[in-house]
Amino acid sequence: MSARVVVIGVGNPLRGDDGAGPAAVEALRGRVPEDTVLAVSDGEPARMLDLWRGADTVVVVEALRTRPARPGALHTLTPAEAAGHAPGTASTHAIGLGECIALAEALDRLPPTLVVHAVEVADVGLGARLSEAVRSSLPELTERAAASVRQAHARTP
Repeated sequence: MSARVVVIGVGNPLRGDDGAGPAAVEALRGRVPEDTVLAVSDGEPARMLDLWRGADTVVVVEALRTRPARPGALHTLTPAEAAGHAPGTASTHAIGLGECIALAEALDRLPPTLVVHAVEVADVGLGARLSEAVRSSLPELTERAAASVRQAHARTP
């Protein structure tokens, strides 16, 4: 039996660097095993919980706001670290990943393994393209997500 592995690129490609998650998921096509679920989400908690229902491993690729900002800097976060970011700082969305994780915990719907790969943003303006800082970090962000997928499949007996 193989593990169910889900990769979710969270973000909005029409809002500049917020499109990093979806761009990373697109870059993963053909680089991960065919049975890996590749999805894009706007980050709304109910949709996120539906996407990771029944998954053994969930890899989230997300844009991250930090203060002070270091656009293009990469982070790999545990669920506790992602949940520990203050609302409005850990996400470029109105409801952040931290709130989604808290809801999943309350409903006992956290996957056994959840890894968050995030890139710090420069610009999330409507209609903007990925900034140079985020665009140049995209190959490494994608590789980190791919490595998490490989590790998840390697854990399968």
